[in-house]
Amino acid sequence: MMFNVEKDLCIGRLIEVNGTFIKVELNTDLSSLTKSFKGRVYSIGQMASIIKIHFGRVVIFCNVSLLRMRSEISLENNTVSIGDDSRILEAEIIGQGQWNSRETRLDFSRGISLYPLPQQSVYLMTHEELNALYMGAELTRETGVNPLLPIGTYVGTNQTCNADINKLFGNHCAILGSTGSGKSGTVASILHSILSYGENVFPRIIMIDPHGEYGKAFAANSHVFKAYSEFGETEDKQIKVPYWLMTSDEFRSFVIGKTEQEATSQNNIVYEAISYARMVQAGIIKRLRSESNGGMIADLCDDKTEMDRLNFNRDLPTPFALEDFTFHIDIIQGYKNGTRTPKSATERSSIESILKKLRILRSNPQLNFMMAEYNEATSIKISTAISQLIGKFGDETDIDKNIRIVDISGLPNEVAGLLTAMISRLIFEYKIRQDRSQREKDPVLLVFEEAHRYVPNTGEAQYKEAQQAIRRIAKEGRKYGIGLMLVSQRPSDVEKTVLSQCCSWIILRLTNSSDQNYVSSFIPDNLVGLTKLLSSLTRREAIFVGEACAIPSRIMINKLKSDQLPDSSDIDFAKGWANEPFTIEEIDRVVEKWIVN
Repeated sequence: MMFNVEKDLCIGRLIEVNGTFIKVELNTDLSSLTKSFKGRVYSIGQMASIIKIHFGRVVIFCNVSLLRMRSEISLENNTVSIGDDSRILEAEIIGQGQWNSRETRLDFSRGISLYPLPQQSVYLMTHEELNALYMGAELTRETGVNPLLPIGTYVGTNQTCNADINKLFGNHCAILGSTGSGKSGTVASILHSILSYGENVFPRIIMIDPHGEYGKAFAANSHVFKAYSEFGETEDKQIKVPYWLMTSDEFRSFVIGKTEQEATSQNNIVYEAISYARMVQAGIIKRLRSESNGGMIADLCDDKTEMDRLNFNRDLPTPFALEDFTFHIDIIQGYKNGTRTPKSATERSSIESILKKLRILRSNPQLNFMMAEYNEATSIKISTAISQLIGKFGDETDIDKNIRIVDISGLPNEVAGLLTAMISRLIFEYKIRQDRSQREKDPVLLVFEEAHRYVPNTGEAQYKEAQQAIRRIAKEGRKYGIGLMLVSQRPSDVEKTVLSQCCSWIILRLTNSSDQNYVSSFIPDNLVGLTKLLSSLTRREAIFVGEACAIPSRIMINKLKSDQLPDSSDIDFAKGWANEPFTIEEIDRVVEKWIVN
C-alpha cells in the first residue's frame, strides 16, 4: 500500500507553519542524512525533493528548499544558542492529495484546504509514491482532447513530465538558461515533442532564428526562409516581406533612422509621401500632374470624393510604388499652395537625407526580400506573405513542414528588429480579423530565440517596433490564438512587461546572480526557493514552474538524437587549430559569397 504512515520514513516534526512555508526540525537520532526503506536508500534534505505530511486521509506535499543548522537561525535573530546542533529543514507547500486505494490512484490538487500543525510528523516519499504523485497530478487534468505534451522526466524518478500544451503556449512561456545549459536543445526537444504529438496534427509554429542554427534540427519538418539568399541558393528559400506591408511608423523609422532630431523634422514628409503613394495605388487620387502655372496637383479619381481622401488610412497594407513615394518627396515638397517655392537649406537637407537613405536601402542586396519595387503583375500578395508563415506553402501536399523558420542571421540589428516586428504584427492583424471559429482551428505559436534582442529591457530605438509588436501579442495574443515562447540566455535583459506575461517557465542553469534575482521576481512567491538551485543544475536539467506544469518540479529535458539538435555548439578551438591556415583560394571562396551578397 502507498501513502500510509510509515514510521521508518519519519524524518522530523513541524516547528513552524508560515503561509506557504513550513519548518521541520529533523530527528536527533538521524546519524546521517539518509534513510533505508525496503531495500532502497533515500536522501534527506535534497533540494527540490518532496516530503509529505499526513492529515487524516489527506496527504500534504511540500518541496524542500533549504536545510541548515538551528544555530544559523539563532545568529540571524541575534540570539545565542550554544551547543545547539539540531538541523532545520525548510519547505514550500505545493498541494494536497487523497489516495484512492480502490482505483489505485492519487487525487491531487494544488493548494491546501487545511494547514498542518506544529508537532505533526513529516515523512519521506518512496519512489513508488513519487510516481503516483506525478501521475495523480496529471490524471486530474480536464478531459477531452489530450492536452499533455511529454517534455522530460522528473528528477529522481522515471515518471514522464508532461506540460499542458494549452497553458504552455496559450498563456505564453519562457525558456531561460545560460550559455551551455542546453537551452537550444530544450527548445528543439519541445518542438520535436509537438511534431510527434499525434497523428493528423498540424501545428503552426513560426521561429525567429538569429543564428541560423535550427534548420538542421528540423530538416524534414520545416521551411527555412533566409532573410536574403546566400550565394548559389535558389530564390524560393528567401522570405518575401515587402516594404509596403510596413505601417507608416515602421517605414518612417526605416528610412529616417534613430535620431530624434531627424525624426522631428522629417516625419511629416514621410507620412505625406506614404499617404500619397498608397492613395495612388488604391485609386483614390491620380498621379501628380503639372498645371499651366507650374504648380503640381493630384486630382481625385472620378468615382471618389474628398471624404475618401480625408478618411484614407495610411497604415493599411495597401501596396505602393517607391517611385511614387520618392516622386512626392522630391517634387511636391517643393510646392506650397500649388506654386514652386525655394526650400531653405535645412528643409532641403531633410529631403535629401530621406532620398539618400532610401537609395542606400534599395541598393543593399541583403534587403532585396524587403525593398524590391512593387509590381502589380509580379509582386507577392498579402495572402501569400501570410501563407509563407502559417499556411500551406509550396507543394500543396507537403503539409508536414509545420515549422517555419525565419533565418535572420547576418542582418543588422535595426533590420532584424523591423523584420521581427513586421512578421509579429502581420500575424496579429490577420488573427484579429478571423472570426472565433477560424481562430479555434488556426492557433499560432511564435518562438523568439534570443528574445533580448527584440524586446530588450531598454529603450533602444532599433528595437522599438519589435518591442511594440511583441508587447501587444504578450498582452492580447492569447485572446486571438497566438502564443509566445520567449527564449533567452540573458533574462535580465528581456523587457519585464513581456516576460511577466508568461505563465509558465522552464528555467535551466543560470549562473549570473542578476539573472537569478530577475527570474525570482516573476515566479510565484511560494516557489522562490527553487531558484536557489539554478546555478547548480546540470545540462538539460531545469526547474519547471507555472500553470502548464502539474507540480513545480526539477526535471530532465528529453534527450534528442544528434541530427535533431540545432547547430548551436561552440567552435572547438583545439580541434580547429590542428588544421593548417586557409589558402588564398579558400579565402577567395568566402569573400565571393560576401561580395555577391
